[in-house]
Formats: sequence, C-alpha cells, structure tokens
Amino acid sequence: MADISTNFLGIQSPNPFWLASAPPTDKQYNVERAFEAGWGGVVWKTLGEAGPPVVNVNGPRYGAIHGGDRRLLGLNNIELITDRDLEVNLREMTETKKKWPDRVIIASLMVPCEEAAWKAILKRVEETGCDGIELNFGCPHGMSERGMGSAVGQVPEYIEMVARWCKENTDLPVIVKLTPNITDIRKPAEAAKRGGADAVSLINTINSITAIDLDDFAPQPTIDGKGSHGGYCGPAVKPIALSMVSEIARNPETQGLPISGIGGITTWRDAAEFIALGCGTVQVCTAAMTYGFHIVQEMIAGLSNYMDEKGYASIEDFRGRAVPNVTDWQYLNLKYVTKAKIDQDLCIKCGRCHIACEDTSHQAITHMVDGVRHFEVIDEECVGCNLCVNVCPVENCISMEQISGIDPRTGKPANDGYANWTTHPNNPSAKTSGEAVQFTPNAAE
Repeated sequence: MADISTNFLGIQSPNPFWLASAPPTDKQYNVERAFEAGWGGVVWKTLGEAGPPVVNVNGPRYGAIHGGDRRLLGLNNIELITDRDLEVNLREMTETKKKWPDRVIIASLMVPCEEAAWKAILKRVEETGCDGIELNFGCPHGMSERGMGSAVGQVPEYIEMVARWCKENTDLPVIVKLTPNITDIRKPAEAAKRGGADAVSLINTINSITAIDLDDFAPQPTIDGKGSHGGYCGPAVKPIALSMVSEIARNPETQGLPISGIGGITTWRDAAEFIALGCGTVQVCTAAMTYGFHIVQEMIAGLSNYMDEKGYASIEDFRGRAVPNVTDWQYLNLKYVTKAKIDQDLCIKCGRCHIACEDTSHQAITHMVDGVRHFEVIDEECVGCNLCVNVCPVENCISMEQISGIDPRTGKPANDGYANWTTHPNNPSAKTSGEAVQFTPNAAE
C-alpha cells in the first residue's frame, strides 16, 4: 500500500491533508474532531496580537455561488481573524498538541507591520509546541483596511521585511501565505524567499462580491441593508490556484521553494493535481465546511488507491512531475492537429454540440444528414478547439483525435514535427529555425 505520509520542512505528517486557517480551525474542539476524522494537520485560525480581540459581525458572514444542482461552487467570506482571546487560543493549541503529537499544528499569525509586534507573538506561539508558523499576508477584507493581510501581501518589500523579522526571531519553520489579489504571483514569492521564508502557501481568498440582492440592492451577505467585499474560496477558485502554483514552481527565481497548495481542493484528485505541480502538502477549507471533517477519509482512500494503481510508493514519486509540462503559449506545437469525433452509439442527439459550434465556433458539426437528424464532425471546418467535448452532456461521447497526412482544413501536413510561434512566418519577431526554442526554461528541468 502506498505511503502517503509527508515531510514538509522537516515536519512529519501522516498524510498531506491539512485544514487551512479558517473557521474550521478556530478552537480546540474543532481541531480535535478534525484529527479524529483523520486530518494530518491544521493551520490554526489566524491569531492577532494580545489585547482586545477583533470584532466580527453578528449577522451573515457568507455569500455563495451555486451550480444548477445547488452544489456549492464558491463561498464569499467576510469573517475576520479569530475573535477569541489570544490567551485562550494559545492554551488550547498547547493542550491539543500534547494530546496529538503525531499531527501537525501550524500557527497562522497576523499582527501590525512592526518588528516588536511580530517578536512578541512569536515568543508566545513557540511555547505552545506548534510545528511552524504561517504569515497571513492574504486576507482581502477587514484586516487589509487596517494595514494587515493583503495590504502586506501586495507589497513585496513588506513581505521580505516581515519574513526576515520572523526568521530572526524564531527557529520554527516560516510559511508565507500569499494573496492572489496581485498581478504577478511570482514577485511576492520571490520576496518571501529573499526574506528567508522556508515555504509559501497559496492561494488565499480572492477579493469578491458574489451577488447583489435585487430587492434590497445590497451585496450579499447583507448586514442591516449594507454589504462589503469579501474573500472568495471553494471549487471555483481551483483553476486560479493551480495556475499561480505553477508559476512559482517553474520560476527559476523560486526554484526549490516548498509550496503548500490551497484553493478549491475538494477531492483526492484535486489534491493530486496540486502535488503534481510540486506541492508538499495541501490545505482544505470549503470542502470541510460543506461536507464535514470526514471528507478527508475519501481523500485519503482516493489518493492511496491512485498511487497504488500507478505504482507510486510515496508522494515524492509523482510530486512536481507536471511542472516541466507547463509552458508559455508561444512554445506550444503549432503542428499538433486534432479533430473532434462523435461516437454515434453514445450520441443522444441532443444537438448541444451543433448549436455551440454553429453559433459560436466554426460551423463544423452537422445537424441533418440525408434528411435525418444526425450530428457528425466536418473535418474540413474543424479547428480542434474541443468546445463540443465540453458542452456534450454524455461523458466520452465526443473525443479529440490526432490526424495524419494532410489536414483537410488547411491543406498542410498534420503532426509532422514541431514548430512554434517563435519561428512562425506570421510572427514579426520570428527567429530563424536554428534559433527556435521548444520549451520554456523552468526550475523542474
């Protein structure tokens, strides 16, 4: 049976599944229930400095985006960091770590951007016996207006400065949690590395308003007739998270920087995709809030079965294997040609492929042949975009297949080698064939 244990920054965990810093990790009761369910670790809900705790709203804190079947696709959260007293949190962290020494507890921290404030809380946190700290530089609501959270995470110089303060004042591993509310995710990651951070975690929530109530004309969730922007999370943000993780993983400047992946992880497959992009652990929030802590058991079983089927003895056997295959558009093979093919035995003749192609693409799918309702691809018009595959309601009914010989659409040879935009005659900055580069340089090669 596959070994799914992890060693992340020297921190041993029975599996890569950690609960992210969020409402599910706000107290000892929750965390112990999570450990009982099988979670390998938790990032304790973000702690603030000593003194009066922050104040959260007493009304609705979440907005939501649902799919047509009422499945939760995303949450908009306006809750702030923990509103429980620092002393209570520290005591509960200490007790929990003593009871669960084989599980990981990471302390998420957010204090004013002053060295004295960071130094003070680091000393207190070390006394709990926790395994590491995560610097919350991502919260896009409430705390950013106070000069913390994403207000720090959007300024690389601040990230580097605070990371250095923390490394100078604690021996615990330091993880910097990055905000996605930035143009180029590589810059804050590079700053974290320059500051000495041991790892980065991403993504934090995305600045958002999920809906407007068309009766009250206020953002949801609505507090006494008013609403505010919040942090968006859940399955809908996974594509953004994967992209940002990949940018850090293949950036030469952040080569080898450990990553804890966050963003819409709901199934074992989601987790495996983050691991394939180089993540050493994954953090989960919305899935636990939607389905409860026991969802981790499905994640553990699914990941174990996948690894057994593939012959992977440990997570390290496939961690990062997708990174070399992430490239820039200009290096994609322009001689790679596919056409859609419809399995007539599976086709239910709903016509969605035809409508999508006819109205919005390339008019490459029939709807009538010899007076009979029939859907078939016209190779002379098909550009291989695979829109039809994505709109078809029947799994595997439409597939994309490479062709050989001459492409009937262009009249040119198909799949006869490699050529990219850097040498294409339509490119005004085209290089000679001898100068063509097939792949972008990246840290994994």
